[in-house]
Amino acid sequence: METIEYQDRKINRWKIGASTFLADPTAGSRLMSWFVSLADGSTRDILYWPENPEDLAFGDIHGGNPILFPFVGRCHVEEEAGYWLDTEGEKRAIPQHGFARHSEFELLDCRENRFTTRLIPNENSEAAYPYDYDFVVTYIMEELGFKVELQLTNHENFAIPWSPGHHFYFNVPWHEGLARGDYQLRLPAKRALRHLPNGKLQPEILDKKKEIYSLGDPKLINRIHLYLQSNECTLNPAGGEEPVHIRFLETEPLNNARSIVTWSPDEDTPYYCIEPWMSPPNSPTHRNGLQFVNPGKIGAFTVEVSLT
Repeated sequence: METIEYQDRKINRWKIGASTFLADPTAGSRLMSWFVSLADGSTRDILYWPENPEDLAFGDIHGGNPILFPFVGRCHVEEEAGYWLDTEGEKRAIPQHGFARHSEFELLDCRENRFTTRLIPNENSEAAYPYDYDFVVTYIMEELGFKVELQLTNHENFAIPWSPGHHFYFNVPWHEGLARGDYQLRLPAKRALRHLPNGKLQPEILDKKKEIYSLGDPKLINRIHLYLQSNECTLNPAGGEEPVHIRFLETEPLNNARSIVTWSPDEDTPYYCIEPWMSPPNSPTHRNGLQFVNPGKIGAFTVEVSLT
């Protein structure tokens, strides 16, 4: 691991075998980029990061893996977006995808193949999520992939809710001359939802025998997939080679609320987002997949991205 200057900020770089990882652990615990050096001397970008980021706050840049905490997606109270009801029934403002991606983190551990950070609460996060807790993120990097674990430790004397997730930006297409429609996603889900502007979750009919979708299919955009029949989905060219696996790492049987969200703003963007979430959005209202961490206990949510 080394510290380098990149895009006018100090970040960390790890080289593990053929893989290189770039991250800014203290800014949103953000993994920015992952690329692999190939035998022919070329480089394959797995996680997308823009070469020239727009004039945006770091947490708003489209790339890498923004951490979604304490809740994924938009929350609604009586169809009003940007609010949730806490455990006392008080209405509280909360941004889409929570506040972790815009928060500072304390670096707890940094080694040759991993780093661990803890969120530093601030005035905004305390107003949105008024609990005594530790939120810790750990990345473990390997030659052909990585694991990331989210942990919530509850220091209150009552249970507190959470429903975190990830927002992976994958570089697509990664072959010259191919288009998005030349790639496919194996996603064995039995149900799908749309999150409407009023906060309602609208069911969408799926062909239950279908597991493979073209990445060029516009119906995939902004769709929430659940009742997953496997703990992983796989992205690869239509020929089936060079797969990227996105896996839930669960010690218990897969919960039907675990969700994979597929999103991209338009067909011309050089990335496609595949997002493993603990639950569908707006979980504090509908409670489907919302988890509670008991007093003194630790909740965990772990995923893996791997080329094998």
